[in-house]
Amino acid sequence: MFPAVALLALSYVAIAYGQQAGSLTAESHPKLSVQQCTGKNQCQTQQHSVVLDSNWRWLHSTSGSNNCYTGNTWDTSLCPDPVTCSKNCALDGADYSGTYGITTSGNQLSLKFVTHGPYSTNIGSRVYLMDSSDQKYQMFNLKNQEFTFDVDMSKLPCGLNGALYFVEMDADGGVSRFPNNKAGAKYGTGYCDTQCPHDIKFINGEANILGWAPSASDPNAGTGQYGTCCNEMDVWEANSMGAAVTPHVCSVQGQTRCSGNDCGDGDNRYGGICDKDGCDFNSWRMGDQTFLGPGKTVNTNSKFTVVTQFLTNNNQTSGQLSEIRRLYVQNGKVIANSKTNIPGMSAYDSITDSFCNAQKQAFGDTNSFEKLGGLQQMGASFDKGMVLVMSIWDDHEAQMLWLDSDYPLDKDASQPGVSRGPCATSSGQPTDVESQSPDATVVFSNIKFGPIGSTY
Repeated sequence: MFPAVALLALSYVAIAYGQQAGSLTAESHPKLSVQQCTGKNQCQTQQHSVVLDSNWRWLHSTSGSNNCYTGNTWDTSLCPDPVTCSKNCALDGADYSGTYGITTSGNQLSLKFVTHGPYSTNIGSRVYLMDSSDQKYQMFNLKNQEFTFDVDMSKLPCGLNGALYFVEMDADGGVSRFPNNKAGAKYGTGYCDTQCPHDIKFINGEANILGWAPSASDPNAGTGQYGTCCNEMDVWEANSMGAAVTPHVCSVQGQTRCSGNDCGDGDNRYGGICDKDGCDFNSWRMGDQTFLGPGKTVNTNSKFTVVTQFLTNNNQTSGQLSEIRRLYVQNGKVIANSKTNIPGMSAYDSITDSFCNAQKQAFGDTNSFEKLGGLQQMGASFDKGMVLVMSIWDDHEAQMLWLDSDYPLDKDASQPGVSRGPCATSSGQPTDVESQSPDATVVFSNIKFGPIGSTY
């Protein structure tokens, strides 16, 4: 999902973070309908909602409205240590459209990149799908199932990422495991992914203030001593110029706080408990530069449908995950996935352990995906249940070059695997995309899930 130097530093204006539940602003989750299918043209509409991640929220004193965190620093009087901070600070309800640019209508979710609110300017957002009770996250097990959605990313330029993915968060946001967390899923707590991000302000119900270092490039973010890790299935990371589908796995099950070597930071990238590179299928990177983009076979100038199928070795939900297939539908036409065109590789059009091993060998990449369990481990994560995430973000660490340009920059772009998209290597600077493309928006809609072949 992310390059070697990235810490999942999603860009945002830091107006709040916390674990107590505040009451100064009412929390009302925007409604979003999805469909569960049992067969072809046999789909039942379900009423759900989305919740904003806690990392974006206003964090203030439980006894008033004083900020616990301003810019990229903590208030040491309210937050002298991790546990006291979690008791002194409350994260509050969100004005989804006015502050964060998040709107829903029926089965459609729209995430706007930059939103100028009454008190702040917000950059990006991340939301989770709640279950029908509106109290916990909806948990998905997609083995021997398919997951389908429509996306319009015509207004997403180079350097942005409109993402839809699954992570192995706790259904209740961590409340039952961590008594200091009183806010829970209702307030979007408990995030984790395979990058083991250190920018999450509260992990395991405690403030991540130990060793806190403000970001040199983002005036509203920083990193703490701890990271928060879990398995991650990136169904869709994309902008108008390119897209990738990428399973990532960890040696642990469930949301896990890391420190030291386990986080896999910096030069120890491949020594941690999670596979940060993943096994990605990006059509451009895999040798087909005509497949997805403006005016191409999958035309990103207009809306289209993305279908992802999770096949098992016995075609049963009880089997081991063995293959991830992708197809598209646009203007009534089903479009098969592109095939790999890389010297030394067979013509793969789906993700299997064989594809992953061949790709890592062809590109000279470290195969931590295989080392940490491959698709079988990804399937085990679905068995436990995974949370649906949708987000829009820019990249302060690597400018999204790993998705849509040449990366890493110290390698020749003619080497297999280095060219990942058509964007310039100078693109994606957050200051540029935030000033030049504030109205950039991704729209996800028509989410469906069910047995193979039932959703399109």
